[in-house]
Amino acid sequence: MKYGLNIPRNGALDLLSLGAVVHRLDPGIVPFRKAAECTIHVSGGEYNVAANLSDCFGLQTGIATAMVDYPIGDLIAERVRAMGVRPFYKHFKHDGVRGPNMAAVYSDRGCGVRAPVVFYNRCNEAAAQLKPGDFNWTQILAGGLRWFHSGGIFAALSPTTAELIIEGMEAAKAARAVVSFDLNYRAKLWNTSGGHERAAAVLERIVRNVDVLVGNEEDLQLGLGIAGPAVAAQSKLDPRAFSGMIHEVVRKYPQIKVVATTLREVHSTNRHTWSAVAWIDGKTFAAPACELEVLDRVGGGDGFASGLFYGLLAGEPEEEAVKLGWAHGALLTTFPGDTTMATLEQVRAFAQGASARIQR
Repeated sequence: MKYGLNIPRNGALDLLSLGAVVHRLDPGIVPFRKAAECTIHVSGGEYNVAANLSDCFGLQTGIATAMVDYPIGDLIAERVRAMGVRPFYKHFKHDGVRGPNMAAVYSDRGCGVRAPVVFYNRCNEAAAQLKPGDFNWTQILAGGLRWFHSGGIFAALSPTTAELIIEGMEAAKAARAVVSFDLNYRAKLWNTSGGHERAAAVLERIVRNVDVLVGNEEDLQLGLGIAGPAVAAQSKLDPRAFSGMIHEVVRKYPQIKVVATTLREVHSTNRHTWSAVAWIDGKTFAAPACELEVLDRVGGGDGFASGLFYGLLAGEPEEEAVKLGWAHGALLTTFPGDTTMATLEQVRAFAQGASARIQR
């Protein structure tokens, strides 16, 4: 046992994510009200982790999700294949007019003092119709699974998605896999499905099955009802406030062995100071702080989670695992889109203090 976790040494899948896969329309720095064209990124809080671990870190990963058989679904499925993620789809037929649909997320990048703006069209979303019984977990997990991951974005979509997460976690536990969950509290999503009160009730049930929890101070307070820090942080990068909340988290959920988050001071849309912290089996480990020139901030938190999970799956020392997550999350903000374009060599070099000098 390491990190307080029993991570299986091998399995046909290193990680399986359960969640929605969406397409994000990105007009760059142009606000949508003035946009003439958009780039399409394939994304999803749960999917991004599987994609990053496959493409950058070379692990065998999968995604259990909904797929609609129409051209947007075809586009998304092609990108999933390109990232090397093994799909386990529940297929839906589109009626040619109303759906069901693959959700759309709209997010311009902002610039300088103008913040990015995110809004959604999740009307008649296929993923929200997923329910317990839609996936044959025995078949999916037959070759062995090391790690199972889901998140609060998928949990917020409907009452049945939350129940499906619990079903998937229980199947993963029976297969001896580690279970992780990213709280990813999104008020816009929860407000359409019962608000904060429902969110707290749903997430409390889910987190009782979790070994590794990802979430910042706001996630812990709004998602789990954890009281705010007793010690005021001197800055957004001060890990003491977050660390002060961990004791309440593990008191309430004693089976949790890892709690982690990014730390970010936003000076402008394109300039952030970036760090990370993780509590691992009773000890706290903090990453360095660095200055980021941000191209596209969407997906940075998933990038951190991916690198951290890789470090734990690879048996790295705790501090190194946190630094790998920190480094990968930082690099991900320098790429367009929500998923990685980094190599493992780049991540390790940055984690060890490499500069941005040209590589010849």
